[in-house]
Amino acid sequence: MGKLIAALDQGTSSTRLALFDGDGALVVSAQREHRQIHPGAGLVEHDALEIWERAQQVIADALAQTDARDVAALGITNQRETVVVWERESGRPVHNAIVWQDTRTAELMRELAGDAGPDRLRATTGLPLSTYFSGPKIAWILDAVPGARQRAAAGELACGTVDSWLLWQLTAGAVHATDVTNASRTLLMDLSTLDWDEEALALIGVPAAILPRIAPSAALHGEVARGPLAGCPVAALVGDQQASLFGQACFAAGDAKCTYGTGAFLLVNTGRDRVASAGLLTTVAARVGDEPATYALEGSIAVAGSAVQWLRDKLGIIASAGDVEALAASVADNGGVYFVPAFSGLFAPRWREDARGTIVGLTAFAGAGHLARATLEASCWQTREVVDEATAKAGVALPELRVDGGMTADSLLMQLLADALGLPVVRSEVRETTALGTAFAAGLAVDAWPGRDALGGLLRSDGRFEPELEADLREQRYATWRAAVERSLDWPPRRA
Repeated sequence: MGKLIAALDQGTSSTRLALFDGDGALVVSAQREHRQIHPGAGLVEHDALEIWERAQQVIADALAQTDARDVAALGITNQRETVVVWERESGRPVHNAIVWQDTRTAELMRELAGDAGPDRLRATTGLPLSTYFSGPKIAWILDAVPGARQRAAAGELACGTVDSWLLWQLTAGAVHATDVTNASRTLLMDLSTLDWDEEALALIGVPAAILPRIAPSAALHGEVARGPLAGCPVAALVGDQQASLFGQACFAAGDAKCTYGTGAFLLVNTGRDRVASAGLLTTVAARVGDEPATYALEGSIAVAGSAVQWLRDKLGIIASAGDVEALAASVADNGGVYFVPAFSGLFAPRWREDARGTIVGLTAFAGAGHLARATLEASCWQTREVVDEATAKAGVALPELRVDGGMTADSLLMQLLADALGLPVVRSEVRETTALGTAFAAGLAVDAWPGRDALGGLLRSDGRFEPELEADLREQRYATWRAAVERSLDWPPRRA
């Protein structure tokens, strides 16, 4: 393949354009951050116009280093559950985007659960009623913005996750679509029909008229209408974690990966079987063209890299995120300190919105190094919980765990992870496999590669970490971690 495939990777903290060649090698990359808006406790927003501006900037930045005529296709990947509601005529949002971490819909979720409980829609959607997902956020915007619900009923508004927002902008409003992976994160899609579910729409309060069309992940969605990529086909839409699964070539049932970024996300491919789990999410892994969809079990961990950012930005004990490895390595162990970073409650496998960040085991001996090490270990123990749940429900034993994401540059973290799991951990040479998987999907849609078998041969690793911790000590520390989690729950305490 002489042409390049572009991946527009819109994440929680930044937007990036990456160009890959036929060997899956990164040729050009450009990245820009955007603001994190926190109007109050538990509230997280983004300026959707700023995200669109950053997208245009990184496209221009990257293409300044190459020829736009060399780009055969563009794929879009995105922070999945973050939603935008905008005016069809002007293309302007009616409210800031509400981010996946946001918890403002907690009361709505409790009301909807009622006597039926949080699993009211799980059989249809694969998801529990939780603030994490997109549908309730859309309903909140329609109710909070004066006149929005009436305007939606009149056909004046559109909504979608960030992939839909960027596709709308790139095509100048010609295409309003999302893909099955993003739609499976809304609490609004039926996993069996791959279409919007009328019962879920009615329960949550989202009118079908404002929702995008649900399309395959790898398909020709439209053409870029403006900018240096004008005329380029948009050939993939895929949620970030499913894109990473694709980028790790986890195409067979039982293949698993975990991505470590703002949060951490374990996905185990279950093939064409929809495997149910009370603690994990049943989600769509991908759909390529007209092929049947494949599914996955997902363990979503809300806080991973953002806990390191907290050490940097709020406590000031490190100057940059990369400093955490040296600080954590300055001590032999955690000194008995365990950190449960439940800043937005706990996601999988517990789904406890009443959990709060908790540090236990502090003594006068404990210092910054112990807290740094406990922060890294928190990501490892949370991963252990979701791996145990996934393997039990899917009936598989993982031979290894493939990992990617910015945090994996930390070799101490990788060793701690292998020790916590008792499994080999294989680190991808390409840290941002989200972008690579998006390029793979877009390339398949334009026949840049002959098929998925060819993609597996393009993967390269740059480290394999074998477990070194004795099994008895591993289980003892895991039990202590779980005890720490119990102390993070029910906060503030309920009054009798």
